[in-house]
Amino acid sequence: MVTGAYDPEISSSGTQCQHMARLLASRADVQVLTTAVDTRLPRHEVVKGVPVTRIRVDVTRAVSKLRASRRMLVELIRLARRSDVIHIHGFSTKNVLVTAVAKMLGKPIVLSLHTSGFDEPAAIRQQGALAWWSFTSVNLYLSVSPALVDAYLAAGLPAARIRHVPNGIDLHRFAPATIAERAALRDRLGLRGGGPVIVFVGFFSDDKQPRVLFDAWVHLRQSHGIDATLVFVGATTSAYFEVDETLADAMRTDAARLRLADRLVFVGVSHAVQDYLRAADLFVLPSRREGLPVALLEAMACGLPCVASRLPGATDAVITDDENGRLVPVGDVTAFARAMADLLADPARAFALGAAARSTIERRYASADVASRWLDAYDLLTMEAHR
Repeated sequence: MVTGAYDPEISSSGTQCQHMARLLASRADVQVLTTAVDTRLPRHEVVKGVPVTRIRVDVTRAVSKLRASRRMLVELIRLARRSDVIHIHGFSTKNVLVTAVAKMLGKPIVLSLHTSGFDEPAAIRQQGALAWWSFTSVNLYLSVSPALVDAYLAAGLPAARIRHVPNGIDLHRFAPATIAERAALRDRLGLRGGGPVIVFVGFFSDDKQPRVLFDAWVHLRQSHGIDATLVFVGATTSAYFEVDETLADAMRTDAARLRLADRLVFVGVSHAVQDYLRAADLFVLPSRREGLPVALLEAMACGLPCVASRLPGATDAVITDDENGRLVPVGDVTAFARAMADLLADPARAFALGAAARSTIERRYASADVASRWLDAYDLLTMEAHR
């Protein structure tokens, strides 16, 4: 597997890759090749039973990126020679190099499409002939959402080469908390302010729109009289190009001005996301762009009532409004505040939506089922390669 991040670094596709790799380890010989921006991480390590090779790179230095490309080539050849299938997660500049090595060695390629915009044919075609060649040279595509399937088909690419395989969720790690467990988690996590707890999980970017949630939280207090604690879990600063470091600072300033600073919590990057979800009353996803948001699926698995932006082919493929969650227009602060107020004011309804959310994940997104579908794809390509 080739991915852009892997434990202990966090990305949604990297986390998905990590979980699936562990599940597949007893059924396949899984090796992971990943880039790492933390240059202190070891180049070679076994992470929870899975061998991981890291290509360390300082993305701010051209020399570092050049050296990383050379190391990537060496490690690709070493690992690909021993592999039957190469599975790439998402599209980036490294896909050209991976595809070239795979073609040179006669290895079939699986490409998982994770991210709306970045993994769509129109965006990739704009990157030039080499990028388009590497994208269209893939043997089988696994798309996490109907929207990414639609974008692929709209480009006139072969329908027989794409499958809709959603992200998979660990139903044991992400499970509903009892009242006693929720209280104990809040105490351990320092969420002792009283009142409801609203949680967001994701890095701070314009597309994730944490500011929309912040403004809705303020509106929730000023217009609906609900004094809630707002918890942001995820990177507020990072070398990753999508992270906007000004967002959290502006929220801190505004919260202090409004005398709400004691109800605003920035957790930063956490490997214990499940604890914050299980401690919360409500999960909110205000994004304007998503493939299939893992954080939303994890929150639903925890039995949380969820409020999300309506994103065709993404969130509306998971949530049916007023049945297993709430969907509101993208960027509509007033609508987000109203949906949150409705659920926080009606615990019975919130519980029912959360229970239906958990049932949805159990039926459609269980990680064991998704891992089997990944393995089916590998078996298919292996058989075709040996014909």
